[in-house]
Amino acid sequence: MASAPGTDRAGPKVRASTGAAAAGGRAVDPAGVRPAPVGRAAARPAGFYRPDRYSADESVGYLMRRVLNGMAQATELRLEPHGLTNAQWMPLFKLRLGAAQTVAELARECQADAGAMTRMLDRLEAKGLCRRVRSTADRRVVNIELTPDGEKAADKVPPAIADVLNGYLAGFTREEWEVLKSLLRRMLGNADTARALR
Repeated sequence: MASAPGTDRAGPKVRASTGAAAAGGRAVDPAGVRPAPVGRAAARPAGFYRPDRYSADESVGYLMRRVLNGMAQATELRLEPHGLTNAQWMPLFKLRLGAAQTVAELARECQADAGAMTRMLDRLEAKGLCRRVRSTADRRVVNIELTPDGEKAADKVPPAIADVLNGYLAGFTREEWEVLKSLLRRMLGNADTARALR
């Protein structure tokens, strides 16, 4: 890729629309003929896909799902010798990072149902990897803590993830890696904007 990290390769059309604030709240038409309204209409998709010509092989969603599924399977293969499945290593890792302490927090962090997370923690607790501890500040709250064995298991996760990610990024330059992250963040930003407009 020729562009520097974070630069916009979409050309004048995208750069003009992002300069709406400088144009007094109106986006400049790419041809410079007339201003285009900013808001719900301007936030519509660019029209890369049409229902009558849709192909899964050209879908960024389908391609990203294939990448994510492949990464999950590859990570699980690396952690399998340590007795961890793909569904088990994430809550352990989140607990190790201190990103969550309760079942509800873990479910939110892992994007899982609270009931499913409770059942998963039951299995992890049976394996001696975590334990439930009632909060001393509020007896109604039950915190989840890693056992020493759970900490050791969680420490196996970062090397496995790094190995898988580096494998999937083989042949990428650092610039391409930065651009890829920038583009994915733009997609996430577009999703946030679409939710706000509902």
